[in-house]
Amino acid sequence: MVLAAGFGKRMRPLTDRTPKPLLPVNGKPLIEYALERLAAVGVKQVVINLGYLGHRIREHLGDGCRWGVRICYSVEREEEPLETAGGIIKALPLLGDGPFFVVNGDVWCDFDLSHWLARPLPAGCPGRLLMVPNPPHNPEGDFGIENGLLSGTAKPRYTFSGISWLRPQVLTEYPRARECFGLGEVLTYNEERLQAEVYEGDWCDVGTPERLERLDQRLKGNL
Repeated sequence: MVLAAGFGKRMRPLTDRTPKPLLPVNGKPLIEYALERLAAVGVKQVVINLGYLGHRIREHLGDGCRWGVRICYSVEREEEPLETAGGIIKALPLLGDGPFFVVNGDVWCDFDLSHWLARPLPAGCPGRLLMVPNPPHNPEGDFGIENGLLSGTAKPRYTFSGISWLRPQVLTEYPRARECFGLGEVLTYNEERLQAEVYEGDWCDVGTPERLERLDQRLKGNL
């Protein structure tokens, strides 16, 4: 699943007419990088949730045949996206009963998901998170890691990359699930159960015009 329903308020005015996942990086819309990486590891079906300016995303991506995948769309209210966890729950009927990747549509990362496919989730494990060293805009991090599991107390702390591999049960069995809420509280609830690992490769949360410009210049070889 690629999460693509947010407003992108911090990216304005760039997102006044263009949804953030379609903003270009090195001549290519950001969301296309996610589709390419998913297709490269054999993913055949991708679910994308649509909210703010979602029709623009559907018009651009179509059925996904250009990337060798089949895209299904989970449509939310444009004026009130369901946030990350709410959006995933709404899309669960399209995602099936097995583990699925979740990728934030505003994240660029060169992590090779085949490394995870080579190590299936253990029985009873609700999911796996990719963590990264803390960027300047999140210096305190989100979680620690202890014995390969997510921890709220272990040090050092790392930042959640926006890339995960989840079983549906991590959401369906969350006792405070509701229509609109974020994934962060689900992850906190599942500390000491979710696997977590640190990736020190190239990653960027494209949350501001300045970060978008830096990533664009880096991929063009100018930085």
